Amino acid sequence: MISKLDHLIVAVKDLDEAESNYKKIFGVEPVWMGEHKELGTANVIFNFKNTYFELLASNGVGLGSDFVNTTIEESGEGLIGSVLGSENIKLTFDSIKNKGHLLGDISDGEGTNLKNNEIRKWKNLFLPLELTRGIFTFIIEHTEGNLPIPNRFNDASINKLDHVVITTNDADGFIEIYRDIFDIRLALDKVIEHWNTRMLFFRLNETTIEVVAKEHNNKNPDELWGLAWEVESIANTRKRLINEGVEITEIKDGIKENTLVATIKSHTHEVPTLLIQHITK
Repeated sequence: MISKLDHLIVAVKDLDEAESNYKKIFGVEPVWMGEHKELGTANVIFNFKNTYFELLASNGVGLGSDFVNTTIEESGEGLIGSVLGSENIKLTFDSIKNKGHLLGDISDGEGTNLKNNEIRKWKNLFLPLELTRGIFTFIIEHTEGNLPIPNRFNDASINKLDHVVITTNDADGFIEIYRDIFDIRLALDKVIEHWNTRMLFFRLNETTIEVVAKEHNNKNPDELWGLAWEVESIANTRKRLINEGVEITEIKDGIKENTLVATIKSHTHEVPTLLIQHITK
């Protein structure tokens, strides 16, 4: 039913500044610059091997502009949305509805790339609060046009999303939605003893939704926390980032066996960001 983690959305105050910063972080050019006139927002999109990354800013009047502005006023810049992809949104609609949830109508979306006037079209299914649980989440089916993929990723650029981290104070409730309603594969449900923490791993389109059970008193059970990006050479990527003026920690062994990691400390617009290299032996 849900075939992929389609994209992630980051709210920013200044779209030009955010674009410049993420060009430095990713080491690739954006593939799309557009606007949603009816929503009062503008966006810049970077595309990767398994998902895409959207910077979103207010540039007018509309529901989207209100959402971005309110979010930044209350919480600052950062991750605001996780979008799930479907190959057939009508079947997805029927499946969720048959499991007892009231849904609004499927809506149409359209965007024009200001770089070359190309048009993309899609369908959206916005979800009720009992399924989003505090994270702005909707389901999308792309129907016309494609995002271009950069000509090539080199060993110093980011090439794919390794995982997105979500925190929750209700792990069982999360499983009921993502496994039982969205039909996303739960690959691991484990208590990490030395952290005294329960972790869930949902896998789809070569990436992972990593869920960390964490007690909190927030009004919503779930919260988007951060991103981990895969690179071919973490040493070369780190060197490139330092040359770009981006702050990054020393490289160290990752928690997962046969991985190296480093944390980016600047230019992220408040998105906790980890780099990870998987070592093949």
